[in-house]
Amino acid sequence: MTRLFKNDYSELADERIIEAIKKHLNEQHKAYGLDEHSENAKGYIRKTFDVPNADIHFLAGGTQTNMVTISYFLKPYEAVIACDTGHINVHETGAVEASGHKIITCKNKDGKIKPEDIEHQMKLHTDEHVVKPKMVYISNSTESGTIYTKKELEDIRRICDTYSLYLFIDGARLGSALTSKACDYTKEFFGNIADIFYIGGTKNGLLIGEALVIKNKELSECFRYHIKNRGAMLAKGFLIGIEFEEAFKDGLYFELAKQSNETSEYIKEELKKANIVFDSDSPTNQQFIILPNEKADKVIKEFGCELWEKREKEKVIRIVTSFSTKKEDCDEIINFIKEL
Repeated sequence: MTRLFKNDYSELADERIIEAIKKHLNEQHKAYGLDEHSENAKGYIRKTFDVPNADIHFLAGGTQTNMVTISYFLKPYEAVIACDTGHINVHETGAVEASGHKIITCKNKDGKIKPEDIEHQMKLHTDEHVVKPKMVYISNSTESGTIYTKKELEDIRRICDTYSLYLFIDGARLGSALTSKACDYTKEFFGNIADIFYIGGTKNGLLIGEALVIKNKELSECFRYHIKNRGAMLAKGFLIGIEFEEAFKDGLYFELAKQSNETSEYIKEELKKANIVFDSDSPTNQQFIILPNEKADKVIKEFGCELWEKREKEKVIRIVTSFSTKKEDCDEIINFIKEL
């Protein structure tokens, strides 16, 4: 069977995650994330990111986590600022808007938002006749596969502090960002730059699950009520707790992310040797190549790659590697494209 490169969540889970679940098959646990495994996982996460006082909640998926978080932190008349390619704006079917909050978009540059864009929006929204911006949303890594530098994160944090804005980081592919060769900061730095961030498990070798980290406990006083109210409280929350416990107790989470980055880098290097043109310079597990329409269609059909952008005579297609991608899998798609 041909290996697909459509996304990084088509496989069930890493074997070690499945074994951890099997190990605890016959145990009984407290429901709704109040179990021992979830508490252990929270401890490992707090230590990894140097956030000893953080409040941590486990949710099933990224869209759910974004919607629940944004709708909790914003008042009815408040809005979130994001770049136009941000996941909440283009790939979540209006979930944030359906919760009653406007997304104020800024034009992206390499999938990122800039401090001056945030400041510009603050100067446009100055009275009660328009929504009040209260949060900045960014993804790391971004929808374009890029990551924020330390300086970029510090600059965004500074502008957020200037205007009393929450900084919320979507970490659906956080493992890929933090293990990228382009990453110039530590996990501890990252853990303390945002008010709220989440650690994606669904796209990094876990069965399901995201770990939402709220740095200031005072900000999440009634957050569990809100999770339940939004239909996002998983009865068998210990399932996600077991997964994150296994993923963070000895660094497995970052091992899996590194694997996806390394295979992605291999594909990029080999295709560049064949003079394939890339739409962006991604240092993570997503690569975006430009091919003539007919050739792009053949790659999409054979390997399930997602059509990212349709142009007049060519297409941008996305190649995504995962925790289980092997070098021989990469060779298949590399050789196929070279033969085209």
